[in-house]
Amino acid sequence: MISYDETKIVIIDEIQKIPSLLDEVHWLIVNRGIRFILCGSSARKLKRVGTNLLGGRALPVMLFPFVSAEISDFNLFRAINNGMIPRHYMVQNPQKRLEAYIGVYLKEEIQDEAVVRQLSSFNRFLDVAAQCDGEMINYTNIAQDCGVSATTIKEYFNILEQTLIGYMIPAFTLSKKRRAITTKKFYYFDVGVVNYLLNRSNLQPGSIDFGHAFEHFMIQEVVAYLSYYEKREKLSYWRTANGYEVDAIIGDARVAIEFKSSEEVQSKHTKGLKAFEEDFPDARKIIVSLDCNKRILNGIEVIPALEFLQMLWNGDII
Repeated sequence: MISYDETKIVIIDEIQKIPSLLDEVHWLIVNRGIRFILCGSSARKLKRVGTNLLGGRALPVMLFPFVSAEISDFNLFRAINNGMIPRHYMVQNPQKRLEAYIGVYLKEEIQDEAVVRQLSSFNRFLDVAAQCDGEMINYTNIAQDCGVSATTIKEYFNILEQTLIGYMIPAFTLSKKRRAITTKKFYYFDVGVVNYLLNRSNLQPGSIDFGHAFEHFMIQEVVAYLSYYEKREKLSYWRTANGYEVDAIIGDARVAIEFKSSEEVQSKHTKGLKAFEEDFPDARKIIVSLDCNKRILNGIEVIPALEFLQMLWNGDII
């Protein structure tokens, strides 16, 4: 019998490309007690071919791009401009690498899995989805822009989620005093991908584009934190029919967070959180900004972005 060192782990990358290997993995787990780490960019193909998904013997874990806590000399502005995919964050100008990543990997990965018949319309959809990044999804409008049906657009978004290219943030709908919007928001998995698709570069504080990228990056960090620490509280956003909005709601209104790229938060920036407070007075209310110092404004914590990130990964926010 072949001996096996139980302190070692077998790692198989891109497991979705050879689904038949999972039967062998299953046998080795059961009969040899061998431990595996199985990596892949999509479970969609595995599910589609009906392969062995190791039910009860495998724990799914999401691996995200870099997070701020993993970088000792973390630079917020580099992260917002380059994104946090390691090869992109670490270079001065990531445009060529982003071009290769999106042009070769993202689009060809979709094509290789044979999940899209009208590839040209899907490529157009990737660009339109970037324009909708961080916004409420209107399938009909996007369908008109892409020249396909709303049903096809829903399937395209489903493909992005199942291939881990993007995710949806649901709406928080427990409000009592104000009617809440129920539409989901969409985010690409990394802000650098959005920047490239929208031809955004050299983003500077004070611009609208920087504000959008700042919010995306912060949501990206919160999503990763909740996943890595296996927090059971879900992330949602809140928007009312009359326009009040809060970017991130944690759990059943335990924490409400607004992301503002302003260098000095003012009273006008607190309107959404103050409206939310009327329904949920016990919620912890936070504005994350580019302010220099932490302070309290209208009963709301104003926390500088870098300090917020440290608090988040130290477990002091959620």
